[in-house]
Amino acid sequence: MVAGEYERPTLMWNRHLETIFPATFRITPAPPYERERIPTPDGDFLDLDWVHRGPEHLLIISHGLEGNSQRPYVRGLVRAFAAPGWSVLAWNYRGCGGEMNRQRRFYHSGATDDLATVVDHAASRHFRHISLVGFSLGGNLTLKYLGEPRPRPASLRRAVAFSVPLHLHSSCLELIRPHNWLYNTNFLISLRKKIRLKAAQYPDIDLRPLKKITNLFQFDDVYTGPLHGFSDAADYYERSSSLQFLPGISIPAKIINARNDPFLSARCFPAATEYQNPQVQTTYPMLGGHVGFAQFGSKGLYWSELKTLEFLVHD
Repeated sequence: MVAGEYERPTLMWNRHLETIFPATFRITPAPPYERERIPTPDGDFLDLDWVHRGPEHLLIISHGLEGNSQRPYVRGLVRAFAAPGWSVLAWNYRGCGGEMNRQRRFYHSGATDDLATVVDHAASRHFRHISLVGFSLGGNLTLKYLGEPRPRPASLRRAVAFSVPLHLHSSCLELIRPHNWLYNTNFLISLRKKIRLKAAQYPDIDLRPLKKITNLFQFDDVYTGPLHGFSDAADYYERSSSLQFLPGISIPAKIINARNDPFLSARCFPAATEYQNPQVQTTYPMLGGHVGFAQFGSKGLYWSELKTLEFLVHD
């Protein structure tokens, strides 16, 4: 099945419904995972969830902020690729797999060292072709990883990134605008729980500022940035934004960002002249919301999954 221009279902008549409905109400039956825990070079661990189908093709999926391998958008893609015989690896960031990680750090939008650990581990299984897909924060991770000057396995062939905050600072400012209060609030509820768990491991982490934090920027300024070696939120966003790494990408990569995505700023829709790299393709549908792209009557597949199959399997 070929995916043309995205057309949202009639009942999802605004961008917030497009975003919330798939995340909340979508049922995604998919093959069961087989969990593997692998060590990181700094003595921590990552939890990987596998669906094994064969040694030819592997898809590695990176989830979004405060997500995990069980999110509907991840499970939907697992189902879409396991059916034609691909093996799939959906990995969980530090602290996202159901157990808090050991180190003082957890994860952030630029933590490509962990993605590199996962990709290198998967490559050691001798898959012939490995492709990457990232959603939101995971899309930023994927593109940054591909554009950095680092060694990568020769088996790494293609990548797709959806709903990507290519420019983190302006996207965060967009996310904390009043009309996005629901998303900001939900992220903060989850992140507050996470930083309290981290402080239980490391009592020197000061929880006193937590009560005054009302948005994601403030949380990143006080906790995410400093815990991961950045001076503040602005430094973290500047050094971690994938937009600056697009010129270095050397394999075919597709970025799909909906124009009505409530999380994304204007900087997240760069023209080809801005990054000047023929390997990077961009598609900016007018509709879709954030990690939405719901579609009915397509054998249970969303438009985003059909577009990914087109680019990675049928192109």
